[in-house]
This record gives sequence, structure tokens and C-alpha cells, in this order.
Amino acid sequence: MMPLPLGESITVAEDSLAAQTLAIADALPDRPVMLGGCCCTHIGAVAGLARRHGRIGVVWLDAHSDLNTPQSSPSGNQWGMPFRIILEDGHAAIGDCVLIGARSLDPPQQTFIAESALATSIDDLDRVLGELDGAYVAFDCDVLDPGEIACFMPEPGGISLDEAVAIVEGVSDRVPILGLGLTGLVSAAENIPRLVRVCNAAGLAE
Repeated sequence: MMPLPLGESITVAEDSLAAQTLAIADALPDRPVMLGGCCCTHIGAVAGLARRHGRIGVVWLDAHSDLNTPQSSPSGNQWGMPFRIILEDGHAAIGDCVLIGARSLDPPQQTFIAESALATSIDDLDRVLGELDGAYVAFDCDVLDPGEIACFMPEPGGISLDEAVAIVEGVSDRVPILGLGLTGLVSAAENIPRLVRVCNAAGLAE
């Protein structure tokens, strides 16, 4: 466990992704900060926030994109699918989302990005978020370079913590951040001040 300066609302440990998603969506505080292992944690958060607010944006920072389907996934692992699930289930529209930092993509994910015209650059933030009232930031810690944080699936060539903080601040400058998810985590004391910086950038630390 990592003692981040955050109040605890709920601990979710369900046996299925469907049950986990429902439990998270039903228990969200006003502005949630999600702490999770895999990015499936984000599904319930986005579902609950969309139910509460209507049209919301999603800024997905991740080395892997998580855009596979059960049919396209080489491994069949659900943790490679949550962003696609959010889009396919209609919790957020493709035009209201941005994928940032992805650099380890399966060919079907690359095809989906190209065919759907999903935004993939910080330069797209103004266009994507400009007409929205708020956004959820899905922050998989492997978006960072491995030297920046201890995470579950490190990938070389990531962005720095300073760059990531600036991106989150850039989202906050454009729209209210309705919630933040920190995933891909491993328990490491050195992660705490780094994660606090991300929470502060989103305006969500106590």
C-alpha cells in the first residue's frame, strides 16, 4: 500500500470485470482519484462520470493504448482492452478522447487508431476538449520513462514526469478534471511524491 494524501471512499476487489465496473461506477465520490493495478479500473470511473455528467472527455496517457478487442488481442488479456471498452460501450466518444504517449502497439491497435482518427497528440487537446465541460484523465504510469517511476509494465522511450505533469496541467487549464486514475502501479515508496505531483496537477490532492 502507498499512503497517498487522499481520502478513501471504497476498495473494490470483485471477481469479474463487469462486477468491478459496476461497483466503481456506483461508488464514485464527487471527484474521484482511482488507484489500480491495471487500466480496467478506468472503465467504471468513466462510466460513472459519464452517467453523472453526460458528455465527457477522456485523456488517456499510456504506453500501450489498451485498444484491443477480444478478437484482435494477441494475448486475450483484458487489461489490453479497457480504452476500447469505454469507446465501444459509449461512455465517451472517440472525438472527445486523446491518447498520449502510446509507443508499444499491436497492429490491430494501430489500424483502429488510423481508421477512427483517434487524436494522439497533446496538440489535439484544444480541439478535442474545446467544447466539453470536463474530462477524466487515465494515467497509466508506464507512459513515463522507466527511470521516472516504478511501474508494472515499463516501456522504454517514455515521457518525463515533468512532461506528464505539464500535460495534466494543460488539461486542467482547458476543462475541469472530473476524475483521475493512476494505474500500472507497484508499491514503492519513491512513487509517492511523484504520484502526488500528478494529483496536484489535476487539482485533486488534499
